[in-house]
Amino acid sequence: MLLNDVASHRAVFVGGKGGVGKTSVASSLALACARRGSRVLVVSTDPAHNLGHLWECAIGDDVVPLWEGAGRVDGVEIDPARTVDRHLAAVSETMTRLLPDRLHAAAREHLNSARDAPGTHESAVLERVAEALEMGLDRYDLVVFDTAPSGHTLHLLAMPERMTGWTEKLLANRDRSERFGVAYGALGGTKDTSDRDAELRRMLLRRKARFSLMRDSLRDPARTGFLLVTVAEPMPIAESREVAAQLATLGIPLVGVVANRLSPAGLMPARAAREDELLVDLDLGAPVTRIPLVDELVGLPALERIAGALAGPDSVR
Repeated sequence: MLLNDVASHRAVFVGGKGGVGKTSVASSLALACARRGSRVLVVSTDPAHNLGHLWECAIGDDVVPLWEGAGRVDGVEIDPARTVDRHLAAVSETMTRLLPDRLHAAAREHLNSARDAPGTHESAVLERVAEALEMGLDRYDLVVFDTAPSGHTLHLLAMPERMTGWTEKLLANRDRSERFGVAYGALGGTKDTSDRDAELRRMLLRRKARFSLMRDSLRDPARTGFLLVTVAEPMPIAESREVAAQLATLGIPLVGVVANRLSPAGLMPARAAREDELLVDLDLGAPVTRIPLVDELVGLPALERIAGALAGPDSVR
């Protein structure tokens, strides 16, 4: 059963092609686990946020409660613009402390130009996702990530490995710099320079620990899984095969597949038969859970219907 497979993990990334119902599946999964007594955090990383609309409440960049019963569901929508602003503000504050006064104006100019530069947005969002994962693992039983469409998500999931390696290189450079700093201090160098070096090292170590946690969590099949959502149509299924192959390359375990919005056989027999044909050959190495089409997909009753299907026995291997 999908719910049992998910409940054995600490973090699940729900992904797939745009428009297949990732947000509804992520939210319903969180609700089903919370009904069993788990504390669950739902994190939306998709810029086209639908989490608040689905739960019929205001959700922003700060954690808000969504449901409470045997367990609880909290939610947060990562705001890309606010994330970039916070990221650059933190970098600016750090640079102001660590750089000599004469370099402050140049540093501010560099940061202003970097705001719209390629990589700034994804770097900031990655750090926010890593921060949410770190906080979620510390305070919740399960973290469910409602992700952006496949291409963006796969790129994001590949970044912790690169960022960890990049930070390790920076730390190695800092080690060499500090050895020079010790020699400089012996010749009468200032304590201020030593303090700046130590603070920069502490900052790099914090970033390395955060990215390392995300990288290691993504690769740990006992801790993290990826839930692939699709609909029974040729293009989404073809993309699902590509996503599954790329996840295997990244070493990220696939915990399950959800075939969403299936047509009722009694009302649409021909379409339902075509969908069955497509799903018969959907062998991605993980169980497939079938979710029927739900009308008026807004509010708790709709989420409860999908949660019931996720908790039910009608999955095929």
